[in-house]
Amino acid sequence: MDFNGETGGVLLSHTSMLDQLINLARKGSVMYLLFATACCGIELMQFGGPRTDADRFGAVFRSTPRQADLMIIAGTITYKMAERVRLLWEQMAEPRYVLSMGSCANCGGLFQHSYSVLKGIDRIVPVDVYVPGCPPRPEALVEGLMRIQDKMMRERWFSGRRVEMSVPMATEPVVRVAHPKEQAFGSRLSAFGKNLSEEKA
Repeated sequence: MDFNGETGGVLLSHTSMLDQLINLARKGSVMYLLFATACCGIELMQFGGPRTDADRFGAVFRSTPRQADLMIIAGTITYKMAERVRLLWEQMAEPRYVLSMGSCANCGGLFQHSYSVLKGIDRIVPVDVYVPGCPPRPEALVEGLMRIQDKMMRERWFSGRRVEMSVPMATEPVVRVAHPKEQAFGSRLSAFGKNLSEEKA
């Protein structure tokens, strides 16, 4: 049997074909976490409803982070809620992906001048795809899901796994002076991450 041909007699003779096979299965079985914090949750419901029908893309919601590989941040994240979001993200199995949905999740949106609102979810978890809008339509969320699937198909499992971006635990803004509540949140989140590492050890 010829293992060195252009096509190959066995599918496993080319690691790139094996990568495609694994990624094709992952692309068609995206399990997203059923999680929403504000009004973008209504669009997230429509995303899974009969009109948009995310099931045709292989996306099914899960109610536990231990069975999900995609977290959709749908809505405003306050500093108090950010600790819970980080905990949910830590509980997800790798490889895991994050989709930031809407202006509030991307940068704080209409509430970015509020003392209690996180100015972008990328301050606490790494984000793979941003979906703009206030709120974004379900079709835009489908487009974001397709970009996540494209990213899955480009990953290589044998020639090198993807390296997940490390996000610092501190959330102090770079441009402006941090509000006292933000500084308190940064110290709490750092202590929270330290406790998690101690529990794992």
